[in-house]
Amino acid sequence: MTDVVDCYHCGLPVMTGERYALDVLGARRRLCCHGCQAVASSIVENGLEDYYRYRTELPKTAEELVPDELRKLSLYDHPDVQKSFVHEAGSLKEAALIIEGITCAACIWLNERHLQQLPGVQSVSFNYASQRARISWDDSKIHLSEILAEIRKLGYHAHPFSAQQQDEVRQQQKKRDFRRLAVAGLSAGQVMMIAVALYAGPAQGLEPATAQILRWFSLLMSVPAMTYAAWPFYRAAWRSIANRSPGMDVPIVLGLLTGFAGSIWATLQGHGVVYYDTLTMLIFFLLSTRYLERNARLKSIEAAENLLRLAPAMATRLRGQEQEIVPVVELKTGDHILARPGESVAADGVVIEGESSADESLLSGESKPVHKTMGHTVYAGSINYESPLVIEVTGVGENTMLAGISRLLDRAQAEKPRLAHVADCVAAYFTTALLLAVILIAWIWWRIDPERTLDIVLAVLVVSCPCALSLAAPAAFAAAGSHLVSRGVLFTRGHALETLARATHFVFDKTGTLTMGKPVLVHTQCYADMDAQTCLRIAASLEKSSEHPLARSFIEAIQAQPLFTVTDNANIPGQGVVGEIEGERYSLGNVRLNPAAAGIQLPLDEYPAGASVVWLSDSRQLLAAFVLADQPRPEADLLIQRLLNQRLRVSIFSGDAKASVDYFADEMGVTDRRAEMSPQMKLQALQALQEQGEVVVMVGDGINDAPVLAGAQVSIAMGSGTQMARASGDIVLLTEHMSEIEHALQTSRFGIQIIRQNFAWALAYNLVALPFAASGLLSPWMAAIGMSISSLIVVINALRLR
Repeated sequence: MTDVVDCYHCGLPVMTGERYALDVLGARRRLCCHGCQAVASSIVENGLEDYYRYRTELPKTAEELVPDELRKLSLYDHPDVQKSFVHEAGSLKEAALIIEGITCAACIWLNERHLQQLPGVQSVSFNYASQRARISWDDSKIHLSEILAEIRKLGYHAHPFSAQQQDEVRQQQKKRDFRRLAVAGLSAGQVMMIAVALYAGPAQGLEPATAQILRWFSLLMSVPAMTYAAWPFYRAAWRSIANRSPGMDVPIVLGLLTGFAGSIWATLQGHGVVYYDTLTMLIFFLLSTRYLERNARLKSIEAAENLLRLAPAMATRLRGQEQEIVPVVELKTGDHILARPGESVAADGVVIEGESSADESLLSGESKPVHKTMGHTVYAGSINYESPLVIEVTGVGENTMLAGISRLLDRAQAEKPRLAHVADCVAAYFTTALLLAVILIAWIWWRIDPERTLDIVLAVLVVSCPCALSLAAPAAFAAAGSHLVSRGVLFTRGHALETLARATHFVFDKTGTLTMGKPVLVHTQCYADMDAQTCLRIAASLEKSSEHPLARSFIEAIQAQPLFTVTDNANIPGQGVVGEIEGERYSLGNVRLNPAAAGIQLPLDEYPAGASVVWLSDSRQLLAAFVLADQPRPEADLLIQRLLNQRLRVSIFSGDAKASVDYFADEMGVTDRRAEMSPQMKLQALQALQEQGEVVVMVGDGINDAPVLAGAQVSIAMGSGTQMARASGDIVLLTEHMSEIEHALQTSRFGIQIIRQNFAWALAYNLVALPFAASGLLSPWMAAIGMSISSLIVVINALRLR
């Protein structure tokens, strides 16, 4: 049975099973809340535990214990506040946050590891490029305010993401970076002028006393660069050492501190070599490179960030005949809003009045306006063109298509590709090996020529920093991803780009993928004592809740006639739908679901090419056959021909009738075609290809394709597909232009080529430069320039993908 004790800090009752506890005065003490834990932790960490020995009374209320910061954070737990940035999925919640203070991969590691240990936190993913995090948690176990407080305890600041707010944060960060760069530049300029006199002094008769004064001036001028300007390097190095994962900043900081300490010693002694000029130049070059790299990285994610700026902040809500301007966060599902010509649509919804066209180019890559009339879906962020539209809201905030795309982007950017992991591992091992090599080189030169030891150690530390190696893959992946999303191709998994580049076999579904997915009912053939219109109403009633493309054909064919009430409705993947109407069991689907149709031949030659048949039967007999015709997508045959020309293998896996599949396969030149396949059969066929060594790309649409999409090495889901298909897809094609699949293939191959070039350059540079520095042929200032140029070349090479 759980006992009740008093909180050690404030005296309020607390269950001993509560998780808040702290070691105080050599014992484990129970605390009642996060506020008490935060205050008690601060007291213990600052060595003030005697407070608990000498206090004469307890605080009067727990409210007095809660710092203002924690009180402010608790506002984020309010449901109305969370509407704009929290997505609810069942019992879980997911929030997009901006994390201020992220400077390197070690910062990401520290936050992820700490937050994932909190009870109730389900998943944490950080995006270093945009400094955004997505955190999923169980609100019954932990609240968002507690998560934000934990991030604050680590020394970082987190707040809900908004595109405008992130712009402000980036501008502030850019100003801070520029100030540090300016201070480093001014220091380097002043120190370099003095260094000229020191270098030329012996030849020009410079007196020792004057040289000593110049050394002191150099020391004074270098202090701002070594303290304020170089502070980000110290902070990042300390964090990486504390986390036992030494990164690229460790050798930089060792070089700076070693050179500065040696220079101060030489200044105090009045003789010897000082490196103030080299150190200030190194800081200036490093800050310059990182400033340019950060700007290039931000440009690489501009296309994705532009999506998040589409949705307006205000909307015109209709209340009867009245119009009111309200914040978008106040909209609810079912509200009616007005989109005037030239305005951005405020939320996802369905047009209930009006006719116009909408610009969805930034969502789908489609440059032409899309016609919109009653019953059509519109998306938040699209721009209404000709005339007003009245829209019934179906999704707001985190439940819009725009927010869904943003979540997929975050997932893709947070998942590190294999090549990026390889680069990080190599960089980590290289850093460790470098530190050991520095000790060995220092020992050798100390025995050979002690006066040159510091000079050579400094050059080795600077020239061999693996900055370029760590940037080689991330810069290329970010550039390729932003380029493709601007063309309507959204990568939702980190591995997709490099795996797509190795693809050897493309497998396509037919309906909704190679075809438009909008079949039209062209003929109804009755076989029982029931008229065609009644058969059609039964079919439409059965298909009402189905997401299959054929379902729309029946719904549109009955032209708003009343439907029957269906009970015990079920979707049978790969076969059709069944349900009960007024006590009778009906089946609608292919021959496997309707055995009574076996052997019946319809003259499909009389109908449009590629027509297929859907059969309707009850528990006793066959009732009707519906002939539906679909049309191929305009660019489907062109895409397949381009793939075949590249000697890639192409197959069609479909659940449709053999005659329909054969027709489309013949039209597109595909010899490997398989019809009447269930989802399980598709998956087994795909796995057979994989066992033969094929790297398979599956392109599909619809609920039936979800298993095979998940089973492929790379899966591409059509943007018009169901939510399940999109969730299973590694790549989502938001545009209707299928040729973009081939463009994505070419971009992925070019991207991998760029990454290999970056790896080759970074490794070659380090392997060539290190012996020169170790042998004393490379001075520290030359090493500083070489290391900075090496990193810059990697970033510029990656930007070719844009």
